[in-house]
Amino acid sequence: MVMVASYIVATDDFWKFDFLTTTSRQGGWSVLRMSLNGSFLTEDQFTCSICLDMFTNPSSTPCGHSFCMACITRYWEGCQVCQCPLCKKTFQNRPDLQINRTLREITDQFKSVKGGGSVKHNKGKKMGHKNNNFMAELKMKLPKPLPKNMEALTGTAQSQDSCHAHSFPGLHPHFPHTMSRSNSRRRFTLSGAASSKNVPLCEIHNRGISLYCKSDQMCICPECEIEDHNDHDTITVEAEWMKTKMMLRDSEQDIEDMISDRRRKIEEIRESVTEMEGAVERETSGSVCLLSALASAIERSQAELIEVMDNSRRSAENQADAMIHQLEAEIEELQRREAALSELAISEDHVHCVKTFPNLSTPPVTKDWSGVSLNTNLGTAAVYRPLAATMEKFQRDLQNILENGFLSPLLEARVAQTKPREKKMKEFALNVTLDSSTAHPRLILSGDLKSVWCTDRHHHVPDTPERFDKVVCVLGREAISHGKHYWEVEVNGKTDWDLGVVRQSVSRKGKIDYTPDNGFWFLSLRDKHKCAFRSEPCTEVEMKLQLHKIGIFVDYEKGEVSFYNVDAKVHIYTFYDIFTESLFPFFSPCTNKSGKNEMPLIITPVHME
Repeated sequence: MVMVASYIVATDDFWKFDFLTTTSRQGGWSVLRMSLNGSFLTEDQFTCSICLDMFTNPSSTPCGHSFCMACITRYWEGCQVCQCPLCKKTFQNRPDLQINRTLREITDQFKSVKGGGSVKHNKGKKMGHKNNNFMAELKMKLPKPLPKNMEALTGTAQSQDSCHAHSFPGLHPHFPHTMSRSNSRRRFTLSGAASSKNVPLCEIHNRGISLYCKSDQMCICPECEIEDHNDHDTITVEAEWMKTKMMLRDSEQDIEDMISDRRRKIEEIRESVTEMEGAVERETSGSVCLLSALASAIERSQAELIEVMDNSRRSAENQADAMIHQLEAEIEELQRREAALSELAISEDHVHCVKTFPNLSTPPVTKDWSGVSLNTNLGTAAVYRPLAATMEKFQRDLQNILENGFLSPLLEARVAQTKPREKKMKEFALNVTLDSSTAHPRLILSGDLKSVWCTDRHHHVPDTPERFDKVVCVLGREAISHGKHYWEVEVNGKTDWDLGVVRQSVSRKGKIDYTPDNGFWFLSLRDKHKCAFRSEPCTEVEMKLQLHKIGIFVDYEKGEVSFYNVDAKVHIYTFYDIFTESLFPFFSPCTNKSGKNEMPLIITPVHME
């Protein structure tokens, strides 16, 4: 009867692997001890699964797996949650790893054995190889041989098993039966028993699945390899996983590249949206500028047409009156001659008739009216010709915009022409201050009379004829009766306001109709973006450009009131009219809308660039 047991003896500086072979000879017992010389130790057991090389300064994780200290440190570098590369167990706090000195010594000894000569063995046969330092050291550190008298170890089979289990902790009672299979594969994990907790078991043999059959492409246990995959190409699951892990890293890199491509596409789309917003602003300002110029030209031509036609009408009326008066005088003279001839015809004084007739028969001096006619030419051709030229230029500009957009040289040239005009306008800067005697009771003026804002309640102020009582506004002190004048008003943060000029004689009491006919020429903003030009009819434009500062330019002789976006350097609108009395700057901060429109209107100094 042969029984084989194994034990592992741990000392302070080494691990010893021994097999005890117990035999029964002639009724007696003898114990043979065979020291392992590496026949059951393979290089896989001393290989780091990260670098695929033998351990260098091995360290063990809390889950029981061992890796090179440098490899596992690099593997966890930059990770918020650490994870075991083999069993994937996660650690919320990074483990404080230390070098496994015992495993390092065993690995060093295994390296020396491997370097000193190869180990050859056959199943169940005697192993032959040259002794080396590793075996010598193992023999020196082995315990003394067991006594020949096995009485203390025997008695019954049950007591013998229990004795072995007691003498060699960790030895399974049925281990001898298991070891009797010569073809069984045994793998010892040096990182500890904890590593087997997460290893799945074979449903047939209830053994840990630790092998991978490359022929059948399936994971198996050692018993499956012996029974069904004996001649197949098998490797350890860890080795196959490392190969798969390399492919997995390639797949991860491909996914990361795809994610990066899509993130770049998102940035491109966002940049396109930003460019689109800029294009909308440019097109809005450009179209407002273009159409405002056309509207201004049409309004100016309309005013000129009305004036020319009115003058032509008055001239024709005067000419007709003169011609009629002259014709009536000649008719009156001819009627007198006709009456005298009638009297001669019935007269009996023949002598008188003979003497008078020659004078009466001679026609009076009159004008030849056959080629005379009233001049009906209205003189509008002189107005239509420049308007037609303006329309032709507008059509050319519009066609150019259709083909090239608002970034065409046309717009650039127009902007270049606008800059000197803006600089020239600033030369006519007017130091405008507010007139408190005209301010609505709800308005408050700053001490320097440069700012105005609206409150929720009325203040006790004298009700003078100059003061507005319904319209929340105030006028400037400076009267404009000739020349050119320019000033700027800061409107930043406001949702509603009115700015412009008014005639001195405008109505200041009760409800007012804000039209040029009633003496109001100003620009209005409502709800931050809606601009209204108080013309006839009122024109509203959705403004995309943010309005921070408004410039107002008045040319009294030309009858122009122009508005500009100072920051964007964009012309907004121009009124054309005929001024016959003094004008005053007009300011309305509008109601504060429960604090939403509480910011003031501020008259700012004009800075020359």
